[in-house]
Amino acid sequence: MISDSVKKGADRAPHRSLFKAMGYTDEEMARPLVAVFHAQSEIVPGHIHLDKIAKAVADGVRMAGGTPVMMPSIGICDGIAMGHAGMRYSLASRELIADSIESMVMAHGFDAVAFVTNCDKIVPGMLMAAARLNRPSIFVSGGPMLPGKDLQGVDASLTTIFEAVGAYSAGNMGLEDLDALENSVCPGCGSCSGMFTANSMNCLTEALGMAMGGNGTIPAVHAARIRHAKKSGMQLMKLLEMDLKPLDIMTPDAFENGLALDMALGCSTNSVLHLPAIAHECGIALSLDLVDTVSKRTPNLCKLAPASRTHISDLHEAGGVYAVLNELKKHGLIKESAKCVMGCTIGEAVSHSVILNSSVIKSYEAPYSAQGGIAVLRGNIAPDGSVVKQSAVAPEMMAHSGPARVFDGEEAAIKAIYDGKIKDGDVVVIRYEGPSGGPGMREMLGPTSALAGMGMDKTVALITDGRFSGATRGAAIGHVSPEAQAGGVIAVIEEGDIIEIDIPARKLSLKVEQSEIDERLRRLKKRELSVKSGWLNRYARLVSSADKGAILQ
Repeated sequence: MISDSVKKGADRAPHRSLFKAMGYTDEEMARPLVAVFHAQSEIVPGHIHLDKIAKAVADGVRMAGGTPVMMPSIGICDGIAMGHAGMRYSLASRELIADSIESMVMAHGFDAVAFVTNCDKIVPGMLMAAARLNRPSIFVSGGPMLPGKDLQGVDASLTTIFEAVGAYSAGNMGLEDLDALENSVCPGCGSCSGMFTANSMNCLTEALGMAMGGNGTIPAVHAARIRHAKKSGMQLMKLLEMDLKPLDIMTPDAFENGLALDMALGCSTNSVLHLPAIAHECGIALSLDLVDTVSKRTPNLCKLAPASRTHISDLHEAGGVYAVLNELKKHGLIKESAKCVMGCTIGEAVSHSVILNSSVIKSYEAPYSAQGGIAVLRGNIAPDGSVVKQSAVAPEMMAHSGPARVFDGEEAAIKAIYDGKIKDGDVVVIRYEGPSGGPGMREMLGPTSALAGMGMDKTVALITDGRFSGATRGAAIGHVSPEAQAGGVIAVIEEGDIIEIDIPARKLSLKVEQSEIDERLRRLKKRELSVKSGWLNRYARLVSSADKGAILQ
């Protein structure tokens, strides 16, 4: 066992003495040491209950003959960090999570690792760590929040209250109704109830083969979530016995399966940042070209919030992720031979799962659309690519042309929206919000939800070198690469320039002569980094562009 390096032999008597200072017995030290990382805290609704999930995982490990050791990880609530300087730290925290877990596992000689995840950057950060460490691993989420209710008693989610702020600012909602929504849309613990980034990534752990079935969809408050955690802990001990490791599971085929599920579910565009970063840690290059190739051949089978009022709990009751994967498998859209933590192939794991509600999970023959939920757009604004969640775009905005309204930063754009300065037909451009320029690539949920709340999501488009929350809907195009900080064309768009968006044709174009664009770029002066010290300054100097997954170089 790897853990023998810290607990076996006469020369490790000092090490054993330190274990015994914590109450470990000789019997416990004779067993495999299993790290159980979790991000429980009292600041994230998706994490507030993770101590209970982690304990259930630890119980499973102990039942199966291992010695579990629970340890914390940081975790940021993107919703609370939204719209202020805190959002700069969200994406950057992914790297801190991976680095800190790598440090703890390597320093203490663990044999296997259980990762108890939930909200946005925890899942990819932990998947990156699992790939680096390459020790038998399993992923267990805290589960999604149940949907709340809107003012009419219809199922609702965090998107509803963000958009309500826009409605209130436009004079379309009173403060009393806003307060009522505030108290009803998030009813309890769990990751926010739509197909936002947290639930997208937790569902993708199933397709990647790193979690057992149900991981992404069993509600946080269901007893089945605790049983799932215990079984996962027990299964991890089987993986250790089999010596089945993350790099045996997260192969190129597994990432294609992840992308196929992504497109079928209509996942958050943040998945297109995280999957390449995880693949990079596995030694695999995952390009935006592959993302778009998979999107074009994979139908969109689910329309979950924010694209509808259907939520993750509905997906669970309709058969869950495995039912979606099995539907794709029947039509040759899944690499069946990829391995999974069940100790079998993913094809075998999903083979008995069926669609239980065809209004939630459509069949291959009758999808919501013939193509997947995410599209990659290119053109002179984004020669290295940009992304849009096309499954959440209104049909009338799939192609749009309009004048640019240019803002250097999110705050200026929000102010203009609330001040009524954005008109139907405009294309809002928010730049210097990229991985380096922000730094931290803030989510633009504030501007998009304000537009939606004002009823302008079907008349106004938004493009940015920043990114979007999974809760965003509308013609919101993010990840524009190269970003403004790197001297991309987005940096030289001028007020009133015509921008043409054609999502079906995968085009994002600035309708300005190339000679004029070249001259503007020649005159462009490189902007100083906006953060001069601390972690974010180091991050801004090291981070890659969005098309490469915003990895540290």
